Amino acid sequence: MVIPFSLLFGLLLQTPEGPPSEKSEPPQESDYYRIVDVPIPDDLVLEVGGLLSLPDRTVLAATRRGEIYAIRGLEGEQVEFQLFAQGLQEPLGLLAHEGWIYTVQRGELSRLRDEDEDGDADLIETVCDDWPISGNYHEYAFGPRMDPEGNFWITLNKPFGPEPFGRAPWRGWAARITPQGEFQPVCAGLRSPAGVEVSPWGDVFYTDNQGEWCGASKLSLLREGDFHGHPWGLDSCDLPESRVLHPGMPPNGKLMPEVAAEMPSFRLPAVWFPYDKMGKSPAGILWDTTEGRFGPFAGHAFVGDQHHASVMRVFLEQVRGHWQGACFPFRYGFQSGVLRMAWHQDHSMLVGMTNRGWGSRGTRTEGLQRLLWAEKVPFEIQRMEALPSGFRLVFTKAVNVTSAAMPGYSMESYTYKLHSDYGSPEVDRHELEISEIAVAGDRMSVTLKVKGLREGYVHELHAPAVRSADNEPLLHKDAYYTLIKIPSSSE
Repeated sequence: MVIPFSLLFGLLLQTPEGPPSEKSEPPQESDYYRIVDVPIPDDLVLEVGGLLSLPDRTVLAATRRGEIYAIRGLEGEQVEFQLFAQGLQEPLGLLAHEGWIYTVQRGELSRLRDEDEDGDADLIETVCDDWPISGNYHEYAFGPRMDPEGNFWITLNKPFGPEPFGRAPWRGWAARITPQGEFQPVCAGLRSPAGVEVSPWGDVFYTDNQGEWCGASKLSLLREGDFHGHPWGLDSCDLPESRVLHPGMPPNGKLMPEVAAEMPSFRLPAVWFPYDKMGKSPAGILWDTTEGRFGPFAGHAFVGDQHHASVMRVFLEQVRGHWQGACFPFRYGFQSGVLRMAWHQDHSMLVGMTNRGWGSRGTRTEGLQRLLWAEKVPFEIQRMEALPSGFRLVFTKAVNVTSAAMPGYSMESYTYKLHSDYGSPEVDRHELEISEIAVAGDRMSVTLKVKGLREGYVHELHAPAVRSADNEPLLHKDAYYTLIKIPSSSE
């Protein structure tokens, strides 16, 4: 890569800070986002499967053991826990709507209410129970989340291992449940869809865990009629309630972009989470709706990872009709596997955790913590945007022009196989040439011209040399853009 001397000389004349220098101590995530423990009584096992913060600052936490606790005084020294409900079957989500608390149990969508206002639920009703279960331990149901039309969305895990009462339909499906309780199975091919969330603009997304027929963990749009790659539940396409035409058996061993070219209903993800680099088991999704009160990432999505005990960050954009974007590391170091997050009324992030027997990083098997912004802006790649001939990196702070204009970047691309093996290696890997670098006049962004962009591939970026105008290194130097569509010149 050659940068014309005239360009480099002009950039150096524009920047007063001179060449970058190393700071004595690199920045830490804890400098900007602080993890605070929520004290939990010794006799309470809080394996969090659902979180909900209510307007009066009460927090509801559902556990996989079948309880819902009301937690009060979270921001003070005296935290109180009250049992709100018990005897549920592994509730894995909470939603408030019109005076009711909704949760999805293993075999039904339920709603609860405290009729006499004594702090515990005394009324529970079944909204919908039109999906059967086989008794398999892994037949989890996640949700609910509500779309702009008032429909509830849930995702149904496929079973792992024996099914003592035979195979049940609708496993590995996403379903929409109308306000009247009608069950509408709308998407097939899911594997272990531990997170489902409605975006601020109304689209519904889910996360899936790497495994057989799911080459890499991912964040994907849920759109009626789509097939997401796992053949387990395809027999249900032939049932009258199905909103998915049977796509046929997917090819075993082809690259994901090739499968998408052959199967019109096959849905490529918005973002792949490269294995181990960005976690192993993505779960809950939380959009940043705080309008800047949680830092410089308004409109981005945060995704919890159950194995890495971490929270990742995702920037999405729509390119030629497809949602796609980049994922970034955000915050590691939680005490257990992160399954659910929610915004508290003080704009801190509530983080609910459980190992659930699978194991995760961290020092405990379950718990509840809060993540607080220190009101200091970290130097980060705030966005990675696709261009017809490369990418634009937008930063949270002005860059040191000398560091940002020099060839200190590297990029490679790879994709995954759709196959019956457990997970996929990163295949068809190419190193890419960054042929031109341009720093914007306001020093808040850099444009990289990249040769060899490929649709349907992760484009992995490393930027270790970039410094801010104050000579700070990037807090996180890596980004992973899932380039499903290359923008046209008119976008």
